[in-house]
Amino acid sequence: MRYATGVWLVVTAAVLWSLQGLIFRQIEAASPWAILFWRSLGMAPVILAFVLWRGGGSIGPRLRGIGWAGVAGALGLVMAFGGAVYAFQSTTVANAVFLFAATPFLTAMLAWAVLRERVSARTWGSIALAMVGIFVMVRGGLEGGALPGNIAALCSAAGFAVFTVTLRRRGVTDPMPAVLLGAVFATFAGALATWGFGETLAVPRADALWALGMGAVTLSGGMVLYTLGSRVVPAADLTLLMTIEVMLSPLLVWVFLGETARQTTLLGGVFVMAAIVITARAGTRRSVAPA
Repeated sequence: MRYATGVWLVVTAAVLWSLQGLIFRQIEAASPWAILFWRSLGMAPVILAFVLWRGGGSIGPRLRGIGWAGVAGALGLVMAFGGAVYAFQSTTVANAVFLFAATPFLTAMLAWAVLRERVSARTWGSIALAMVGIFVMVRGGLEGGALPGNIAALCSAAGFAVFTVTLRRRGVTDPMPAVLLGAVFATFAGALATWGFGETLAVPRADALWALGMGAVTLSGGMVLYTLGSRVVPAADLTLLMTIEVMLSPLLVWVFLGETARQTTLLGGVFVMAAIVITARAGTRRSVAPA
């Protein structure tokens, strides 16, 4: 696969993921946990088909190959999926996606603590810059009544960080079987949480279809395209390309639904985006430096 093809695959994945905030706003009655159930239920068959296609029709060896690290990563995805659903339902799309963008920095900090991976001074500076932005947004959420949603968004980012670090610890090269396991776990988690909170999975048909479609098309489709494109696109370029999702999500809900962001969200988002760009540009320069 050519580099340009990989870039277009990753960009398409980012565009698909950016549609999720808009889709969430179409769901009227379903609770966050019912949405988690139906979205994960839509996601699992698509990821299963992709894993079978890549593995030649064999699923057992692929799942066993991820080991306990993959199981831990799948549980991290449950926290990521659940936190994202709750965040989108409890705060603005802009707040949620800018806080989701903290994932690379939380991953770097967790890898430093758990895997003892070296973190460069530039990366520490970017982390500090991102933390300033997060503080501004979370503090603004406290003033605007969106603090639970902001915390849920940070939990989602932390869940993706756990997913990344646990798989790297055991050297798992293909994350998709763990993603499949995460979708299955999230389906059961959504059902249990719905039952535990005295809610119901019998949501309006339109809500169920929106959630199923989100899982089957935007979430799964984006994950498949991202996985294929990441085979030829360097990690630093991936980080930079994925900022498309962060910028498009709030823009789409503003254009189509008139949802605006608070000044604190935009100010904090500027810090987070600056940190992402600095980190990605530094990584890109390292990737093209002569040996």
